[in-house]
Amino acid sequence: MGRRELREQIFKLLFRIEFNKKEEMPEQLTLFFEDGEEEMSQSDRLYIAGKYAGIADRLASIDDLLNEKAEKWTTDRMGKAELTILRLAVYEILFDEDVPNGVAINEAVELAKKFGQDGAGSFVNGILARFAGRE
Repeated sequence: MGRRELREQIFKLLFRIEFNKKEEMPEQLTLFFEDGEEEMSQSDRLYIAGKYAGIADRLASIDDLLNEKAEKWTTDRMGKAELTILRLAVYEILFDEDVPNGVAINEAVELAKKFGQDGAGSFVNGILARFAGRE
């Protein structure tokens, strides 16, 4: 599975946080891999689970940073898909040295176009530009 497909799977798993309690997420992780629509290798599963865990562990601090950087927006007001995409991208920008900032932003914009509301790509790009020091 390529990085783009892996990122999409991480997004889908991370999206479940919006609909489940924290203590339910271990079961959701199991269900995600059991019911997955995509065939995944063991290394893909480990990569997805590892990145998910890294984001979940830092969720509160990532949300605090989003609330700080997103002028006139709070995480409570953001669409669930857009928020999930931003969480993934902020994690990649700040904590994942294997992903260049430009790639994290570009991939987040593509996810927003695919899963977000109209204009989500621009919204995501604008917020992430503040994290990457482009604004």
